[in-house]
Amino acid sequence: MPSCPECENDLDIELDEVEEGDIIACDECGTEFEIVGVDPLELTRVDDEFDDDEEEYFDEEEEE
Repeated sequence: MPSCPECENDLDIELDEVEEGDIIACDECGTEFEIVGVDPLELTRVDDEFDDDEEEYFDEEEEE
């Protein structure tokens, strides 16, 4: 069973039911990961800061 790169808790992932691009979250620490590879399993951390920047951009656009 794969483990969370952040807290090393076991991730409850059915490897035969996930696809590239899926987002999963660790039940223990709440960190979200995107699946970038399935054979072998590769995860990248979803960066929350990107979402904040994107929202700022749309807010600025509306003000103009």
